[in-house]
Amino acid sequence: MFWKWVSSMRKFALIGHPLGHSLSPQIHERLFKLDGFSDSYELLDIPPKKLAESFELLRKFEGLNITIPHKIEIIPMCDELDKTAKRYGAINCIKNQGGKIIGYNTDVLGFVKSIEQLGTTLKSDVLLLGCGGAGRMIALETLYQEGNLTIAVRKDDLKVAYDLVEYARDVIPTAKAKVVLIDEIKGKFNLLVNSTPVGMYPKSDNMPVSIDVIKNVNFVFDLVYNPTPTKLVKTALANGARAKGGMAMLVLQAVAAHEIWDNSTYNNTDINSLISEMEQSV
Repeated sequence: MFWKWVSSMRKFALIGHPLGHSLSPQIHERLFKLDGFSDSYELLDIPPKKLAESFELLRKFEGLNITIPHKIEIIPMCDELDKTAKRYGAINCIKNQGGKIIGYNTDVLGFVKSIEQLGTTLKSDVLLLGCGGAGRMIALETLYQEGNLTIAVRKDDLKVAYDLVEYARDVIPTAKAKVVLIDEIKGKFNLLVNSTPVGMYPKSDNMPVSIDVIKNVNFVFDLVYNPTPTKLVKTALANGARAKGGMAMLVLQAVAAHEIWDNSTYNNTDINSLISEMEQSV
């Protein structure tokens, strides 16, 4: 394993804005260690207006993870897109392959596995809150899996939501999707997915929807992982729904990134232990 240690002093990073506290360095450094690598992983807070001018600097990294608000805007800067990036129109992982910048979407792998762990299916009545980066992927994956999708957004995001539905209907002829304002949600749903940042630390007392909405769902998946559990998850559990936060998705999409960067493989025991450790750290 010594050759790995010597040859793997590479640079990786997470880019986004604002970043604040992030668990990504801890997660990725642990995964590198499991592989026997000693790579560096840093946080790069890059405002949207500086993304384009920063990209030549970013080419010096072996790999990148991308979070809000760059998951869509960074696409034209890539030299090539993996089929996952093309399918969902958003990327959260980049591999620098000999100077060629290739974009991927590993969010979908973490999301699908998390929904399986929750014990439900996307082939049902799904209420999605928000439709930005990860929300776009969730919307499309739900429709690919023949779910009946309702996208709930704020008034300012209506155009983005309607554009997404129009795109979905072009690429998925069987798509069943509609858009509503987030404060006008009505009806019952099997699964509620929160892809907004509402409820994230430090504004942990907030929920993206009212308790009346929560009472009409069977399952809740909140992409927010700090705090764990969120107020949304606690409220859902208190009202009889099965619910979980986004830590498993965060870890599992990171695992998928390492599979891309280094063809890595991990055992379930190590990954489940990492998820539990990260949940306890927030």
